[in-house]
Amino acid sequence: MPQLLLSADPGFMHLALDEFRRDSHNAQLLDELAPGVHLADCDEGFWGLAESWIDDPPVFARHICPVDLSIPLVATPRDLSRLSEAAVTEYADLLDPDVSFSVQSRIFAELPYKPFDVNRAVSAALARAANSPLDVRQPFQILSIVCAASNQGPGSEKPAASSHRQLAYLGLSLASHNISDWAGGVRRFRREKEQVSRAEFKMLEALEAFRIDLPAGGVALDLGAAPGGWTRVLRQKGQFVTAVDPAELHPRLAADRGVRHKKMTAETYLAEGPDAFDFLVNDMRMDARASARLMNDFADFLYPHAEALMTLKLGKTAAALDPACTILQESYNILHMRQLFHNRNEVTIHLQPKPA
Repeated sequence: MPQLLLSADPGFMHLALDEFRRDSHNAQLLDELAPGVHLADCDEGFWGLAESWIDDPPVFARHICPVDLSIPLVATPRDLSRLSEAAVTEYADLLDPDVSFSVQSRIFAELPYKPFDVNRAVSAALARAANSPLDVRQPFQILSIVCAASNQGPGSEKPAASSHRQLAYLGLSLASHNISDWAGGVRRFRREKEQVSRAEFKMLEALEAFRIDLPAGGVALDLGAAPGGWTRVLRQKGQFVTAVDPAELHPRLAADRGVRHKKMTAETYLAEGPDAFDFLVNDMRMDARASARLMNDFADFLYPHAEALMTLKLGKTAAALDPACTILQESYNILHMRQLFHNRNEVTIHLQPKPA
């Protein structure tokens, strides 16, 4: 049966596996290669599951990739040439030379090389053999390579720890079928000197993952803005921002003429009578259901073309997620919902207000 690798945040892996079982026939978990990374199979195989998840994406499963073959590793630099040779033999004729490709590697074993070394060696060999353009940021095709200690034994038996083998799992797919364009769904951003908070990464990842294009010169409302991470990202995207929070903003933002700081709670601002906005964001630390009700209260102050982005804070069971979504659907259409890499115990939701 065709195999695949499923990745998620370790704390939400049980929910990702629930999604996998729900959307697959005869789903089987074969091995846990690392916390949050499972080898599995199902009747649909990778391609069938990937197609269904394109139409109805999961919330907690962060990344999937196929497993076409596995190669034993000897844990020396010779592995790099062996992986390159295998990749050329298996995939050079399958790569489309008219579109870009990338090699994405993850290593969950004690090996004398890093993912960068694997990526560089294998991509160079494939680029020569297949004459396909290499693009590591926006590839159309992805060769996934995951190196790990395998616990699989014959049948359903698992060997003793001393007999664990180190294997490389290889699979070729389209980036659009992997849920995320990044290996394991791990999207990292370079920290900037002017960065205000880690929360900026959450917004950057959401804008990219949900393909949100903000209108030039738009007006945005940031609820619970302090110290201003999301406000800074909105300003970078050319938005004029009303930042609502009783706490202080970072001095750089406080001095920015494109930022209007309403030093009050969101509820007080609501009673004051807000303006109209193109984009509403909310990363407030509050109960998911209360946050959803607050978003509904502000829906009347959004233009018909507006969009909204928010995080819902969850416990490990995510019991509040469905009730919060039910509340939001009174005023919004839910366009996207994902547990992104830069989320912690939360999910990010992309919303569109319903017509009045």
